[in-house]
Amino acid sequence: MKKISNGILSISVENHGAELSSIKCNGREYLWGAYPEFWKRHSPVLFPIVGSVWNGVYSSHGETFKMGQHGLARDMDFQLIKEEDNYLEYELRSSEETLCKYPYPFILRIGYKLNGKSIDVIWKVENPSDKDMYFQIGAHPAFYWPLLSNETIENGVDAMNTELAKSDDRGYFYFPEKPAEIVRTLITEGGCVDIDKKQSLKVSDGYLPLTTETFNHNALVLEHDQVHEVTLCDKDKNPYITLSWDAPLVGLWSPPKKNAPFVCIEPWYGRADRAHFNGSFEEKDWIQCLAPHNTFDVKYTITIEG
Repeated sequence: MKKISNGILSISVENHGAELSSIKCNGREYLWGAYPEFWKRHSPVLFPIVGSVWNGVYSSHGETFKMGQHGLARDMDFQLIKEEDNYLEYELRSSEETLCKYPYPFILRIGYKLNGKSIDVIWKVENPSDKDMYFQIGAHPAFYWPLLSNETIENGVDAMNTELAKSDDRGYFYFPEKPAEIVRTLITEGGCVDIDKKQSLKVSDGYLPLTTETFNHNALVLEHDQVHEVTLCDKDKNPYITLSWDAPLVGLWSPPKKNAPFVCIEPWYGRADRAHFNGSFEEKDWIQCLAPHNTFDVKYTITIEG
């Protein structure tokens, strides 16, 4: 575990999964505590897939491979390769172990840079081979609901459950691009999507109300560059935390029908397979293709508003 601070923000990052595990500002914890009663992770990096492949298997160049949800990087130990006052960078390289599950050599670097009240989360995917590399990558950070006080958070799951039981309202998502509506692609069978099943959600002056029922039918999967920034607000529409990104998709999620103490805002370069998809890995929706000896270099930003 490594911790860095700029006097405004402090973050902690684990070698396992290069996972961001704490964000604190003015003594308040913003990142979910990974209590297994609800979800045992804080902010895993999703690579080389986002979501699920159909039936847990996929084909590539005539071979069949097994791959669990969200890929392999989140469950592997990274090496810390750079440490500065306001920056940490971790690296994972392909190995015999990874090539048995994912047949592409790779170098994956994850960086965390503090800048005022913001954290840049930087992804660098390098293709060290002489052949095209296919992959997806995504984020999965979980944030406490704004209605929970820091004292309640520090007192653990029982205290959070008691506080959440007092109200069905969880606040709002605010989209500064102010779409009239957002259109979600529905997750149906086996954690995969049906691209013919959509649901439109009305957005009023940029605000989408959040309640205990918002995620009853799983994540809000938003494709096709609908939004590139979202602010989580409290019940009075006061901003709490903002994420911004260039990725073409975002997933918004809290565990269905569990009244969990957190919500995830997940920029994605990829998503789960279509249900019953039987094409090759290279034909997946939203697959990224990286030319030999090139680097895919992107970031998203977390900004504390409260």
